[in-house]
Amino acid sequence: MAHSNHSSSRRSLLRGLCALPAASVAGAWPGLASAAAPEYSFKFGNNLPVSHPLNVRANEAAARILSESKGRLELKVFPNNQLGGDTDMLSQVRSGGLEIFNAGTMVIATLAPISAITALGFAFADYEQVWKTVDGKLGDSIRAAFAKVGLYTFPRMWDNGFRQVTTSTKAVSSAADLGGMKIRVPVSPMGISMFKALSASPASLQFSEVYSALQTKVVDAQENPLAIVQTAKLYEVQKFCSVTNHSWDGYHMVVNGRAWRGLPDDLKLILSRAFDEAGLQQRADLAKLNETLRSDLTTKGMAFNDANPQSFREQLRKAGYYTEWKGKFGDEAWALLEASVGKVS
Repeated sequence: MAHSNHSSSRRSLLRGLCALPAASVAGAWPGLASAAAPEYSFKFGNNLPVSHPLNVRANEAAARILSESKGRLELKVFPNNQLGGDTDMLSQVRSGGLEIFNAGTMVIATLAPISAITALGFAFADYEQVWKTVDGKLGDSIRAAFAKVGLYTFPRMWDNGFRQVTTSTKAVSSAADLGGMKIRVPVSPMGISMFKALSASPASLQFSEVYSALQTKVVDAQENPLAIVQTAKLYEVQKFCSVTNHSWDGYHMVVNGRAWRGLPDDLKLILSRAFDEAGLQQRADLAKLNETLRSDLTTKGMAFNDANPQSFREQLRKAGYYTEWKGKFGDEAWALLEASVGKVS
C-alpha cells in the first residue's frame, strides 16, 4: 500500500513538473539543474566543408567554450552552407538570426568596402606581409568599419589562402590566357573588377553554386585557394590549376553586435580567446596543408603550372585597376597597405 501511495505521489509530482517552465523544473527536481539548457546559445555558420581546417578548429573551440563557461555558453557550428549562402548568412548575422559568421574579405566588402583592400590583386608577396597587415593598423581600420555596421569582429583573422585559377579548358600562364574566359568570382565588386581588367568574362556566383556551374559548363574556370579546391572536390570538374597567387583571402569572424553586447564580460573573454587561439592554430594548419596540396591534387588528376605574375600586374596597371581602387579606398588606407607591403602600383 505504501508503495502505491509513493507511485501516485511521484506521478502527481511529474504531472506538476510538466506544467512548469524548464527553469522551474531544474529548480524543483534536484539533479536536473546540471543538464539545464545553456544561458546563451550561439550559432556559427560558414560555407566550408566539414573537413576544412576552419571547421575542425571551430568544433574544438566550441568544446572549449562549453567547458570553460561551465555549460553557460554553447556554440553550435553549421558548416557547408547549411544556413544558406554567404550573402544569406551575412544578412542573418546582421539581423541576429545568426550570431557568428566567417565573412570572406570580398563578401563583407558589400557592407564595408575597405575590407576588399586585402584582396587587392597581387598586393601580398607572402604570408609574412599578410599577417603584418591584417593583424596591424590596416586590420584595425577594417574592424572599426564593421563596428559601424553593427558587427563586432574578433581581432584575429582566419586564413583562406592565396587564390589560384583553375579551368576545364587550358592552363593559364599569362594574362593573355584569360582573354574572354568565363570565370566564376565571389559576389563582390573586387573580383569582378580584377578579372574584367584581365580581359576575362567574370560571373558572380555564391560558393554553394560553384561545383554545379563548373560541371554544367555555365563557367569554364574559377579561382580559390587550393584547400577549397581539395575540400570542395573541384578537381572532379576542373583539369588545370594555374598557380597565380593573384589575391589573398581570409575570414573575418564577425559577431552580431546585440548578441555580443548581451554577453557578460567573462563569457566575452572565453569566446574571444577561444576564437583567436583557434584562428592562430587554423593558420598553422593551412600552412602545413598547403605544403602537400599540390602533390595531392596532382594525384587526383589536376595539371599544375606556375603562372608569371608580372604579366598580370602589367595588364592590371594598363587597365587602370590600381588607380581605380586607390581612389575607392582612399589615401589613408592605401598608405597603411603600402606601409606593410611596399609600393603596390
